[in-house]
Amino acid sequence: MSSVVRDQYKRPLHDLRVSVTDRCNFRCTYCMPAEKFGHDYVFMPKDQILDFEEILRVLSLVVPLGVRKLRLTGGEPLLRKGLHELIRGARQIPGIEDIAMTTNGTLLKRTAGQLRREGLSRLTVSLDSVDPEVFSVMNGGRLSLEDVLAGIAAAEEAGFTGIKINCVVQKGVNDHAILDLARHFRGTGHVVRFIEYMDVGNRNGWKLDEVLTAREILDRIDQSMPLEPVESNYVGEVARRYRYRDGSGEIGVITSVSQPFCGDCSRARLTTDGRLVTCLFAEGGADLRALLRDGTSDEVLSARIREIWEGRTDRYSEERATAGDQEPDSDSASATRRVEMYEVGG
Repeated sequence: MSSVVRDQYKRPLHDLRVSVTDRCNFRCTYCMPAEKFGHDYVFMPKDQILDFEEILRVLSLVVPLGVRKLRLTGGEPLLRKGLHELIRGARQIPGIEDIAMTTNGTLLKRTAGQLRREGLSRLTVSLDSVDPEVFSVMNGGRLSLEDVLAGIAAAEEAGFTGIKINCVVQKGVNDHAILDLARHFRGTGHVVRFIEYMDVGNRNGWKLDEVLTAREILDRIDQSMPLEPVESNYVGEVARRYRYRDGSGEIGVITSVSQPFCGDCSRARLTTDGRLVTCLFAEGGADLRALLRDGTSDEVLSARIREIWEGRTDRYSEERATAGDQEPDSDSASATRRVEMYEVGG
């Protein structure tokens, strides 16, 4: 029997996304809105958070099951002290071909060089606007646009190329600024990826009428900077690719609301407190931390991970689209409580 696992829809396990902290120095409206994550918000105590040894143990067990790519997320992953040590350890695990990180970029000025030296392959920087006022509205008034742009510049100096710039597009908030963002990075070699505003978790007040679809995004950009589609780099690539017809670079769109891509999803997520989550829109997750800490053998732990993936039937975005993109009733006492964005890192 092949060691590579497949779920109930024959989807392989290829990517593991690890949220290394639930803390963030931003308060983005679609993830950790300031009114719900204020100064008195209680984050996870240290003893509930997986340590690096535990994360590396899980990683060593999922590689034989098919995982080849690791992405470090948060919260803001660079708030986790000594993150470079985790990267160094992951790089030493045979079978890991790619280590990426998603960050808001504000701490890259002092960490980019070390991250690169320890083996971080790629960077994705979350940046929702290059308009300072819009940027401030989107991130809850924390830090400045200049901090993010300086972080990107530091990453370039450290040798990172082809940085992905992730922009969540929320109609009526930052959709009027997407052309400026596209122009800013056009010709730099970096790829802006415009993400449809998603109903992740229960705390962002998601409304369908605030979604600017990928088609609308592409039409707006194409009118000023003509685009043409590009083939995917690999099966299961999250973003649909488009390049500028004049050869000055490319952009991507992530279409989980208007054109779900559940059928090719090969991603599992490990939360900060050690739950294995098989869908971004999951209700909870399977507790691996207890097994990591109660003396469970690698053989039993590996079998449990295999069981979780082989039993997977997640296709939330496709089901939502079939149901007509109904808005979640987040205020209802009976509403499903899904994992929040900051717990699984997108």
